Amino acid sequence: MKKLLITAILISSVHLFGQSRTIKVDFNKEAGKMNTMFKECIGAGRANEGLRADWQQQLALVKKECDFKYIRMHGLLTDDMAVYREDRKGNPEYNYQYVDVLFDYIVSLKMKPFVELGFMPEALASGKETIFWWRGNVTPPKDYKKWEDLIKNLTQHFTERYGAEEVKTWYFEVWNEPNLSPGFWTGTQADYFKLYEYAARGVKSVNKEYKVGGPATAGAGWVPETIDFCTKNNVPLDFISTHTYGVNQGYLDEFGTSGTVLSQDQNSISGDVTNSRKQISNSAMPNLKLHYTEWSSSYTPADPIHDSYHSAAYILQKIKQVGNAANSMSYWVFTDIFEEAGPRFTPFHGGFGLLNTQGIKKPAYFSYYLMNKLGETELQNTDKSSWAGKNEKGDIQLLFWDFTNTHPGEKVLNQTYYVQDLPSKQKGSIKIELDNLAKGKYNLEIYKVGYKVHDVYADYLAMNSPKQLSKEQVKLLKEKNNDCLLSTEKIKIDAKGTFNREIAINENDVYMFRFVKQ
Repeated sequence: MKKLLITAILISSVHLFGQSRTIKVDFNKEAGKMNTMFKECIGAGRANEGLRADWQQQLALVKKECDFKYIRMHGLLTDDMAVYREDRKGNPEYNYQYVDVLFDYIVSLKMKPFVELGFMPEALASGKETIFWWRGNVTPPKDYKKWEDLIKNLTQHFTERYGAEEVKTWYFEVWNEPNLSPGFWTGTQADYFKLYEYAARGVKSVNKEYKVGGPATAGAGWVPETIDFCTKNNVPLDFISTHTYGVNQGYLDEFGTSGTVLSQDQNSISGDVTNSRKQISNSAMPNLKLHYTEWSSSYTPADPIHDSYHSAAYILQKIKQVGNAANSMSYWVFTDIFEEAGPRFTPFHGGFGLLNTQGIKKPAYFSYYLMNKLGETELQNTDKSSWAGKNEKGDIQLLFWDFTNTHPGEKVLNQTYYVQDLPSKQKGSIKIELDNLAKGKYNLEIYKVGYKVHDVYADYLAMNSPKQLSKEQVKLLKEKNNDCLLSTEKIKIDAKGTFNREIAINENDVYMFRFVKQ
């Protein structure tokens, strides 16, 4: 069966509509160390969700197969983590029992926290305004000195539990999207800068080498203003963090009721990142690191593009376009165990996750799974929608894709478009030409993601979209989408050291050719 499949997709001559692309790579021509900023950090919904067994099991899987280094989430200081209260006299009481369970687990996976400092504990809050089903308090502190003391005490606790050398490798990020008011912050920009200053001083009072930054804004906002404030007021700032999403309008909609439209701008996502880097370069702190601590195709966890096979090619295209402009691009998020709008009632609802609630792999998951298979050395390659890599063993990896934005435009919402069956059209052929390979035997592993190929949403539609999945249905969907390996074959490279193949490709197909030296 697999041989027939190979014959169907791997062809010596192709006569199709569409353009021909050539990917030409020389094994001896290196471009340098492979940029792995794509797996520096991954997002998760909120800290309390990280106490769940299924969340932890899913994170272990994602770490094992995608190898993310850091994890960032909301709600570390929210009352469901039981961090702060005051006695009858107004004296602070601190408690880190829940935080310890979560952070101990993260560290046990050899991951590191990208610590988002928020939201406001109710006992420290100046108001009652909250966000999301889980009621994160978004008001400034009633007492900024108590806020600083909380951050100092928390940082000291981390130091005592994990050691200063470990915590020096962490990042402390102050708040989340304070430029969305109403939304994540009821105060002004000046109020946020005050919150930031007190938090930064709290962190640095424990150890000056600890890294603190912000402003963690929506829509790449407040970058020059934050640098300007910290420069003029001698406030510590070790990195810039901000966010971007690939839809045309809005920033916050946990229910997905306002509707979203995937941007037609080819430079969506990458345009924001490049601009942030320019703003930093032109500032008084030109060497600041830039961390995009949230990004995705859409900012709502009710957008079916997140479940679509289109997302796999979209992610690869945007990461490739960003290149070296960011030090990390933290995809929002790894799992649909995510309760901003409350617990969800269906297994596929357009959630942000690479995995759905049951831990079933979506096409987006395989983008990170395949990028993680790239070797440590990048090979020179002029094709704009591919990476070529090699490792010390002499294995070669070629990851390539077609990204075609098929969205019909402003008059149609993502919520209407991406729930449909969307067959992909032919895009022509790709010629693969590899030179100077070492003579010998290789296993050629071919991976693919595309329409109805490791496309769990298509599998779900074929089941008539059950609102609840039985054990058998979960098992079937997991088995069909456990890996995106399509086929394997044994090949011999002769003394010429060349490999040539032509392959038919459709819209939004993703392929990896992995040559494993025997």
